[in-house]
Amino acid sequence: MVITYSAYDIKHKQLKNFYLLETKSGKQQDLKEFFSDIGTVIMFICNHCPFVQHINNQLIILSNEYINKNISFISINSNDIKQYPEDSPENMHKVAHKLGYPFPYFFDKTQEVAKYYGATCTPEFFIFDKYQNLCYYGQFDDSRPGNNIPVSGISIQKILDNILTNKKIKFIKKPSQGCNIKWTK
Repeated sequence: MVITYSAYDIKHKQLKNFYLLETKSGKQQDLKEFFSDIGTVIMFICNHCPFVQHINNQLIILSNEYINKNISFISINSNDIKQYPEDSPENMHKVAHKLGYPFPYFFDKTQEVAKYYGATCTPEFFIFDKYQNLCYYGQFDDSRPGNNIPVSGISIQKILDNILTNKKIKFIKKPSQGCNIKWTK
């Protein structure tokens, strides 16, 4: 049985720190070292998921734009690599460098981080303001493989723009669609 927190639980508590393997550098690092004092996007992605592959190019463009505005992007893969070896840290390193991910790509070996955030699929986004309040939880945008809606990142872009302009943000949840996180047995 997988016990996870809900987005509501995360919204109402101080964020916990985790010490994980950052696969681009090959070093164990504190997740909170990568938090921004303006806003932070935590995203659950992986290598094999066609939904992640579908948004990857626009995700890189959008994250580069907002990283330049001091918003942090942190990616985490929590999949069981016995079931999906293409999501191994070695393959994460290769994919991150091949695609030029401008953000850290962490491996959540114990799946503790995914459970803490209540992540259930890839891609899935959690956006926090400068006070570490959860502002948004869910999808990148309405585009899915094969639905002919252009990939834009508009769902998260609106929240990030509001964070940058210090607009009051009411928590928004837009459920994501994608591949389920592959839980260890």
